[in-house]
Order: sequence, then structure tokens, then C-alpha cells
Amino acid sequence: MSAGDEVRILPDGCMDFLWDGREIVIAGPDTHAHLFVGDAGSTMIGLRFAPGFAPRVLGIPAAEFTDQQVPLDAVWAPEQIRRAADFVAASESAALALETLALESCAPPDDDAALVEHVVALARAGHNSTAIADRIGLSTRQLQRRSTAAFGYGAKTLGRILRMQHALALVHRGIRPADSAARAGYADQSHLSRDVKEMAGVPLGQLVN
Repeated sequence: MSAGDEVRILPDGCMDFLWDGREIVIAGPDTHAHLFVGDAGSTMIGLRFAPGFAPRVLGIPAAEFTDQQVPLDAVWAPEQIRRAADFVAASESAALALETLALESCAPPDDDAALVEHVVALARAGHNSTAIADRIGLSTRQLQRRSTAAFGYGAKTLGRILRMQHALALVHRGIRPADSAARAGYADQSHLSRDVKEMAGVPLGQLVN
């Protein structure tokens, strides 16, 4: 990466651990795109968590990190941070070391984890928040509270983000935007374009060219 290069990071429903060679940073769930500007020769290694998984590693609701990047030392104890940083720095694969740290810190799967995975699957399939609440046996208010803790925002926002990502993946595969919009569940291409402009911050044509 050259100095001043910009990378547009789009919302994707995920959280990340980022390692820059010195410290681990938590990249929270985004509701809109942000620009990463790299230094010349800089390297960033990341571990991406599936939607709803990071709170099980951190023990803190995702909403505490929404649209933020927070140093891990703001969450973990100093001794834990020293061990983690030394472990990653000494590892031949920083990515594998980050994964090992996450798995060691992750709470075991339980009924709540299964519910979160079910919400993600339903949102990815295109169900709206009311339908999701009905299918998993929660009120819409309960779903909102659970989703905010797991994803950093409600199920409706999660669904919008996953739908946009699905459509963009289709466009990048060479499928026409209008067809991609239809296959991803949009009313039409204009609907996709509005979501992209709102969440990505640039027009669809600029984003995919």
C-alpha cells in the first residue's frame, strides 16, 4: 500500500480484530462506509468475525463498538493485552495467532448463540424484522434488543447490509445491476442504488468500477 492510498470499507455485518504490528484494535460493526488511509509499506492483518460472533469473544455487546475502532486494551486487562500482543508478534502467522486468541476467549455456544445464528440466516434470506421475530418467537422489541447486543444494530439494519453485500457480490461477478438487484431482493435497481449511496457513500457505478 502506498502512502495516502484510500480503501473504502463497506458495512458487512461483521466485526474484526486488526493487528498493525504493534497493537490489536477492535473494528466495530459499521452502519456506513469509512475510508482507511494507509502509510507507505504498512501492513494490516485482520480476523473477521461472523455477524454476532464477536460479543462472545469480548464479553461486551456489539453496540458498544458500532461505527468505532477501539483498542483491545480498552477492553482486556493489561496483563492479558501484553500476553496477546507478544503472542501475535512472535507468531509466524499473525492471522492464525489472532484466530487462536479469539477461540481461547470465546464463550461456548449456547441457546443465545443459536438464536443469533438463526436471526442472521433469516436476515440473509430476506425476511424482514417482523417476520424474523415471529419465526424465532420474540416480540419485535425483544428482537431489537437482542440484535443490537449481537450485531450493533437492529435486525432491519442487518438485513439491509447483508442484502447490499449480496447485490454487490453479484455485480462484481459480472451480473447486470438490475438483475443483481432483483436477485438480492430489491424492488428495482433504483432501490439498490439508494441503499448503496446511503451506506457506501458513493454511487453504485463509482463503487463497482
